[in-house]
Amino acid sequence: MMSRVKRAVWVVATLAITLVIGQFSGVRDYASQLRNGDATGAEELEATPTMAVVALPDNALMQRLKTEATRQRREPVDAKIDRVWKAIPGYNGLEVDLDATYRKAIAAPDRPIQYVYRQLAPKIHLNQLGNVPIYRGNPEKPMVSFMINVAWGNEFIVPILDTLDQEKVKATFFLDGSWLKKNPELAKEIQKRGHELSNHAYSHPNMSRLSRARAVQEIEKTEELLQQTLGVKNNWFAPPSGDFNQQTVDIAAEHGLKTVLWTLDTVDWKHPSPQSVVHKINSKVESGSLILMHPTDSSAAALKGMIHAIRSKGLVLGTVSQTLSPDRQLPAPVE
Repeated sequence: MMSRVKRAVWVVATLAITLVIGQFSGVRDYASQLRNGDATGAEELEATPTMAVVALPDNALMQRLKTEATRQRREPVDAKIDRVWKAIPGYNGLEVDLDATYRKAIAAPDRPIQYVYRQLAPKIHLNQLGNVPIYRGNPEKPMVSFMINVAWGNEFIVPILDTLDQEKVKATFFLDGSWLKKNPELAKEIQKRGHELSNHAYSHPNMSRLSRARAVQEIEKTEELLQQTLGVKNNWFAPPSGDFNQQTVDIAAEHGLKTVLWTLDTVDWKHPSPQSVVHKINSKVESGSLILMHPTDSSAAALKGMIHAIRSKGLVLGTVSQTLSPDRQLPAPVE
């Protein structure tokens, strides 16, 4: 009797061991297939990153990834109020997503490692700084913007749009409300070309000299036109001539708008030579610059040169919303 019991126990144990070995052999076979690029169940591996790390222990690879992740990590930068530049937006940090990068590496062992990144949000954002004007983007973000204020100069708008198209650049056009009312088709052409549109008051007044009621009217009338004519819900208010006071900033904020000015002024309304405009931008532009221009002969002729000068410094051109956002410019894949 005891002999039969022992024999039964031995059979059960043997079967259990065989099943376990079979399961681990299957994992090893799958791991081998995946490293050789033969596995067809990569989607399952993506869905179970813990299993991938356990099933495919590669300490040397993981250590390499951790070392590189430490080197590439960038801490987020909080938005802040600067004594000179007033509100400066924050800038996202960056870290390597180790699990996702590891999975990519083992799925394609013969290719350079393709790093996967996560952005790290700052603790303090632009919207937390209160009603403060903005003159520039974060100096660590290698992006700049053209702010094109439109109240006149129709003959140069299409040439400017054509140059922006040729160079694959998007700008932000701040539209005077009375101009928009008279030129809805031209405004729609700017919109059709993919540019950002925002508020430049209604009649180009000096905002600091207006009563509160009149200042509200200037902003509200243009907001209504932007929404009714173009279907635009915008984010920014650019006071005409850069003239404003705290009342202006507060009223804009009540309408969901941040007051934005400029870092660099082309002074194109004085009709300087295109060469002097390009030289000014080339010598002074830096990360976060907001560049003021208008649809004038000078800016139309200088635009291509300005774009090339900006790009030669490793800077990217984007809209005002893109430049003032905390979104990080991601690095190229590291091998």
